[in-house]
Amino acid sequence: MTWRCADMKLSILDQSPVPEGSTPAEALAETVSLAIEADRLGYHRFWVSEHHAARGLAGSSPEVLMAHLAAVTSRIRIGSGAVLLPYYSAYKVAENFRVLEALYPGRIDLGLGRAAGGGALAARALQENRTGGAELYELQIRDLLSYLYGAPDDEHRFAGLETSPQVSTAPELWLLGSSRDSAALAARLGTGYAYARFINSDGGSMAVRSFRSSFRPSPAASAPRALVSVFAICAETSAEADRLAASMDLSLVQLEKGHVSTGTPSVETALGYNYTPYDRFRIGDNRRRMVLGSPDEVRRQFTALIEEYQCEEIMFATLVHRYEDKLKSLRLIADVCGLHGEAGAD
Repeated sequence: MTWRCADMKLSILDQSPVPEGSTPAEALAETVSLAIEADRLGYHRFWVSEHHAARGLAGSSPEVLMAHLAAVTSRIRIGSGAVLLPYYSAYKVAENFRVLEALYPGRIDLGLGRAAGGGALAARALQENRTGGAELYELQIRDLLSYLYGAPDDEHRFAGLETSPQVSTAPELWLLGSSRDSAALAARLGTGYAYARFINSDGGSMAVRSFRSSFRPSPAASAPRALVSVFAICAETSAEADRLAASMDLSLVQLEKGHVSTGTPSVETALGYNYTPYDRFRIGDNRRRMVLGSPDEVRRQFTALIEEYQCEEIMFATLVHRYEDKLKSLRLIADVCGLHGEAGAD
């Protein structure tokens, strides 16, 4: 099958990054404004992430943020990218998302992950008074399938348990991952699969292809659906996109060195940073996870990605310092890829 730009859906992942010189409250407000604009421009989904004890990322509770985003938008699907399921009761997660689905039917996505989402101290605090953990991840997903798409059967340890509120629709269930293991799990359980190319640029197309070939239908999905997520920056020229990407370059280098997010540096801070030769190597390697360039260059790279991954949807995160540059990137991509938003959208 030949995949074209016109065939694909475009979606957004926003991690509520806190720019240098800004505050977490301002970062969350920018996420809200971005979702409103994405809805207006015709993007398909808008997902928000979960990170803990991270000074540079304000989004720690995707369910709470999702409720507000869904309230101020009208068409775009709103989702989590991702709820870190090993920290929580699957039953409670199911009820949270049933409430969201009841309020905004047909517009809610439940994206799941098992990453730490923060440092060791935060992980310990989140797991306090809980038994089990990541090793029970598959069981938790199976429980979610029961809670969201029916009820636990007679063989289940909670047979007869009802999930409130009872609604006629259910959120779309997605597994997020960056390996063949996560692809195999999504295929085995019959969920959607979102490959995080912005985390791992190697082996993703094979993971998605194996997901498709081994997919087993479930109450959550009768056929495989997949997306690939990348970092993306679009500007009027490739030189300007490259300049804006300096903020992301330094942010990723600092994250790798300290294993914590410290905020998005300005372009000026990034260009003035004293990089080591190894830092320069890491920047080059990290650039493989990004789509950068002018509108035509970004469109060509997106088209190449959907051909390589044989997927119907691209989701992207734009990590730049200035909100105005992020907004412009969003609009340029919508225009060059022919999204159909509100009449008269710029």
